[in-house]
Amino acid sequence: MRFVGIVIFRFVGVAMLFGGHAAAAEEVPWRHGIAMYGEPKYGADFKHFDYVNPNAPKGGLARLQAIGGFDTLNPFTSKGHAAAGSGLIYDTLLESSKDETHSAYASLAEAVRTPEDRSWVAFRLDADARWHDGKPVTADDLIFTFDVLMEKGPPSIRFYYSDVDRAIKVDERTVKFTIKNHNREMPLILGDLPVLPKHYWEGRDFEKTTLEPPPGSGPYRIKAVDAPRSITYERVGNYWGADKPSHEGLDNFGEIRYDYYRDATVAIEAFKAGEYDFRDENSSKHWATAYDIGPVEDGRILREEVEHHRPVGMQAFVFNTRRAFFRDARVRLALAQAFDFEWLNANLFHGEYKRTRSFFDNSELAATGLPSPEELKLLEPYRDIVPPEVFAREYAPPSAAGGSPSVRRNLLKADRLLKDAGWIIRDMRRVNAETGRPLAFEVLLSMPLMERVVLSMRRNLRRLGVDIAIRTVDTAQYVERRRAFDFDMIVGVWPQSLNPGSEQLDFWSSEAAARNGSRNYAGIRNKAVDGLIRKIVSAPDRAALVTATRALDRVLQWNHYVIPQYHLAHDRLIFWNKFGRPDVIPMRGYQFSAWWVDPAKAAKLGGGIGR
Repeated sequence: MRFVGIVIFRFVGVAMLFGGHAAAAEEVPWRHGIAMYGEPKYGADFKHFDYVNPNAPKGGLARLQAIGGFDTLNPFTSKGHAAAGSGLIYDTLLESSKDETHSAYASLAEAVRTPEDRSWVAFRLDADARWHDGKPVTADDLIFTFDVLMEKGPPSIRFYYSDVDRAIKVDERTVKFTIKNHNREMPLILGDLPVLPKHYWEGRDFEKTTLEPPPGSGPYRIKAVDAPRSITYERVGNYWGADKPSHEGLDNFGEIRYDYYRDATVAIEAFKAGEYDFRDENSSKHWATAYDIGPVEDGRILREEVEHHRPVGMQAFVFNTRRAFFRDARVRLALAQAFDFEWLNANLFHGEYKRTRSFFDNSELAATGLPSPEELKLLEPYRDIVPPEVFAREYAPPSAAGGSPSVRRNLLKADRLLKDAGWIIRDMRRVNAETGRPLAFEVLLSMPLMERVVLSMRRNLRRLGVDIAIRTVDTAQYVERRRAFDFDMIVGVWPQSLNPGSEQLDFWSSEAAARNGSRNYAGIRNKAVDGLIRKIVSAPDRAALVTATRALDRVLQWNHYVIPQYHLAHDRLIFWNKFGRPDVIPMRGYQFSAWWVDPAKAAKLGGGIGR
């Protein structure tokens, strides 16, 4: 998974450089790229990825949208709200391909080497790599990046890169990282690291919000800042990496501008008025009802559903088990009975969605059927601490297919579960039999669009004597409360890759549950979960990774930490017809960075849209 990194050790003497690994390092060849397992798809002589157009014209303006506002241009701290696209100015050590499960190729690093056991990885920076101010990118920049992110970056960084033992400066262009705990993915995770300029950040307070544009090494630099309303990036004319095979056909727009809007409704109206060019629509209601307009009918706006083959992850109502009333799995399962997906899909979602049942849906990683013999070997040591259903049944979220009779059956089951857990009906309210405390909680939201979903669930919960409040707050307050786990229930989203790894520690581990700012929103503290994550991280091959991931999926499913919601297996795109696109769509879906402004199409549109 993509993120940013750590490290706490600076330069060490050459005599100590490789220690016991010196001979092994000499024998390991430098490579143009690496894969999670086996060999990467593209050979050393490849010219470009298959899903790009190497002859795409450069230039033109792409106008995009964001919601809320921003107050900083540094996306690598916990303070403030970073501007959309602020990562565009940085290159990463390696560039991941979007038509492989997990491979990456030379980018800021011209070469990489790592032994078969992945106990270390070394990156040799490209001699031509330059910051936007003309200074060379060096090993000192890479070491500085790890130090500052470890000390002052988001809390999840230290955890995410905890399996990095140390970073060693080999020479002016080479850094070696030693790795512990058999984390096979770590070389690829490190390859995804954006490197920061030491000469700029040294002497500045890295943790403060800033609207001063920093120099980067990437294809774009910041051109104009109008906080909190808009930010504009321009393509670097003499970009050092323009001819690298991993960059060919990408980053084609001459300028990219993000305009900020108060909410999605305002943003959609602005799009229809031609104020920006492209939307990846995430609302079925808007997709079905908001775009019945002239420009769609006459072809000036294109509206498409584009399939992909990436895991959809999990979107769900999340129980914060740090709250005493959510610690009993019976209570969590009972409340899940009140979520009527079938009614929502028919009446609110225009039949667009599929019910999510796995934390790794839409992929081979999702647990289905009963555990395989290989999964049982991993699960057996935890038999006494995981729900027995893990071994005996395939998980499926509560369903109300069949309408009112099914809803009634679900609510009767919920009533029994709540009574078994000590929550009874008294004076028409669900209360704790011992304390008399009502079972009531708040659902914290960041966008009004989700209120209609919660209202549907609230109607059913009231039939159980359970009362919930809905609180929608602005983005800044929502982010701060989520970071501090100051909520009863939220809508959580956990994206997944085709190769889950160290990010699972941040999602589900016991250590992450105690760390503000982690993505363990549910507060999961489960030894079986911790152990299975380690099996994922240390998996020696693809088969072992899939087995361990399915086993983890089962344990998460049957503990009812969330109420799974819904997903799509395609992207919903709507855009003004000014773009050219490659013919090939990779398994991870459309790649907007591979699109370009088509001058002929833009000229037909005319006006601001045609720029």
